[in-house]
Amino acid sequence: MFGGPLTVEQVAAFIQDGFLVVRSLLDAEETQLVLTAACNDEDLRVNAMDVIDTQGRSTNLSLWNHPGDDIYGAICRSRRVVDSMEQLLGDEVYHYHSKLSAKQPKVGGAWEWHQDYGYWYQNGCLFPDLASVFIALDPANRENGCLQLLRGSHRMGRIEHGRFGSQTGADPERVEAAKKRLELVYCEMEPGDAVYFHGNTLHSSDANLSERQRWGLICCYNTKHNDPYKESHHPGYTKLEKMDDTAIKAMGARGSEVGKAFLEAKRDQTQGAAEE
Repeated sequence: MFGGPLTVEQVAAFIQDGFLVVRSLLDAEETQLVLTAACNDEDLRVNAMDVIDTQGRSTNLSLWNHPGDDIYGAICRSRRVVDSMEQLLGDEVYHYHSKLSAKQPKVGGAWEWHQDYGYWYQNGCLFPDLASVFIALDPANRENGCLQLLRGSHRMGRIEHGRFGSQTGADPERVEAAKKRLELVYCEMEPGDAVYFHGNTLHSSDANLSERQRWGLICCYNTKHNDPYKESHHPGYTKLEKMDDTAIKAMGARGSEVGKAFLEAKRDQTQGAAEE
């Protein structure tokens, strides 16, 4: 067992449900620092992909492989995040990639039902032993397209995925069957709240037709034992240097470091990396 900030009950809930909501993972000051940095980060805007849903609406997604010496890197390397992820996955983890998902008011697009391992499988990961943590930077609710999850769907195993708009989505027939048997959870969160979810957990979100933006920072991790057997557009195992939790506030609202490498939109949307 890996030690960390989560309780035995929380780890058991993740194993059973395929996700775990943690309230106030970031405090108010930390959340505001991230949001301020992201809103003023020209590199995020310039390198954002416009991911189109089946209705033609778009979500802005900026995606990078390496943590970086900025506030996003301080969060994804923080002990509270990484130690929790290692508890949940039962192994040392490394940073697979991170992304900033920005659903703008009125026009922010939907995300089709999918499993992250549905397309990470193509990157040479033999096992579905990966997970993500979505950290809300704004209030996330049904009105602005919060994350939806099917409780226990990770136990179905990986299902087939195809192309829907510019997204990768799960087999609709299988999703509809799962929705009849599994509980659909609307993951409503306040700024600073987070949800950890397994690589095989089916999840989606509706379009943002509200007057309020819905932004979120997503940090994705792979396990050391699941080091991919081939190269892809995401990295293989590299030891992750953890940072003390105090580094987040010490970093301040520092946006993307100089020379930060973002993934190319055309290549990554083709390979299915442009997902929430």
